[in-house]
Amino acid sequence: MTLIFAADDPAALPLYLLPSEAVEDWLQNQSSMVQTWVAASGFSGGIGAAVMIPGADGAPVAAIVGYGSSVQRARQRFPLAAAVSKLSAGTYRLVSDLPKEVLQIEALGWLFENYRFARYSNQSTPKCHLIAPEGIDAALVERLAASEVLTRDLVNTPAADMGPEVLESVTRVLAAEFGADVSVTTGDELLDQNLPMIHAVGRAASQAPRLIDMRWGTEGPMLTLVGKGVCFDTGGLNLKPGASMGLMKKDMGGSANVLGLARMIMSAKLPLRLRVLIPAVENSVAGDSFRPGDILTARSGLTVEINNTDAEGRLVLADALALADEEEPALIISMATLTGAARVAVGPDLAPFYTDDDAVAGALSLSARKMADPVWRMPFWDPYESMIEPGIADLDNAPAGGMAGSITAALFLRRFVKTSRYTHFDIYAWQPKPAPGRAKGGLAQGPRAIFDALPTMLDL
Repeated sequence: MTLIFAADDPAALPLYLLPSEAVEDWLQNQSSMVQTWVAASGFSGGIGAAVMIPGADGAPVAAIVGYGSSVQRARQRFPLAAAVSKLSAGTYRLVSDLPKEVLQIEALGWLFENYRFARYSNQSTPKCHLIAPEGIDAALVERLAASEVLTRDLVNTPAADMGPEVLESVTRVLAAEFGADVSVTTGDELLDQNLPMIHAVGRAASQAPRLIDMRWGTEGPMLTLVGKGVCFDTGGLNLKPGASMGLMKKDMGGSANVLGLARMIMSAKLPLRLRVLIPAVENSVAGDSFRPGDILTARSGLTVEINNTDAEGRLVLADALALADEEEPALIISMATLTGAARVAVGPDLAPFYTDDDAVAGALSLSARKMADPVWRMPFWDPYESMIEPGIADLDNAPAGGMAGSITAALFLRRFVKTSRYTHFDIYAWQPKPAPGRAKGGLAQGPRAIFDALPTMLDL
């Protein structure tokens, strides 16, 4: 679906967005009828509260929505979106004294609230539409929303319809839209091109493993995005239990997020050279599955002891990262639904990231707050390096003990980036229960913060 603002409409209803502390002052400037009506409704400006205000004939002539208190807003993203479902059908024009940057994010949340994943069933169409608030960058907001739709739709699509072949096709369609180039290395070609771990993880699946390589732009610093594209993860021979396998259609969430981010970058025509690398595989079980105890030799020459075939994401990312690093781009960013340990550490709402660059970390943290896209810095903790060194090989793909699982995975990936600045995101890419602006299902985590921080991180 397309998320856009409504066309300007003189009949649009004014929609007043009121912080709790502003309700009393606003009411003092209203008619006695409105004061009585609002008082009877019990409206106090809390987040999610909405009141339709009738005219003389009973039809609505305006609406008020609560923006909450500062304490409430600290606990809730997209306060305006929280009230959309309580408004009467129609088109609205936002009226507010809040800063334009705040209204811009609230308008984005409104568009997100209208998202529906309707591929497999009839979904109700949005009944409330918003005219872009005056002064905001409406084109930017619509581009951000379009990128979010791409990411959510990809993650929400089950593996039967989103295998490596379809992920390649989606990338080609995106590339064609913006004039990018795509090359793909498939099946045994991966061995010929020295991408052995991507091949090992994906060779047991019905659809051949592949490395998708998209390039866009001819001038400026080079940014390389690497996204985990495990289209379904059974766990391999270390088979997951059924309860753990149920959400594994989202194990390509890293690739969905980097494609959404790439769309933001290309649609904004940022002055940089972009490369997107997606190792697209399915981790399946068959006679040629890779096994616990196997030792694989990565593209970089490092050897990896396989102590758990369910720790496959870091293997396919390792080959892609080594390839990315050979060009020495200005910045490499990887995004992956990599570890359950990250979710234990920070829950589903935060996108943890790793970097050794304080300037990158600072830029991401500032942009995360600005873009309502929360991230949290985690440490590349050097004392844990010994935990990923098994002795029989250079690296261990699944250290024993169960401690610091997200950190050790990030340290594993860092071993394959030798010359470039590197940042890794260990994301969830899923909204476990509905929230304002975030339907249950696939989710972009980190791309808006990254996009906004790129001018600082790359000196654009």
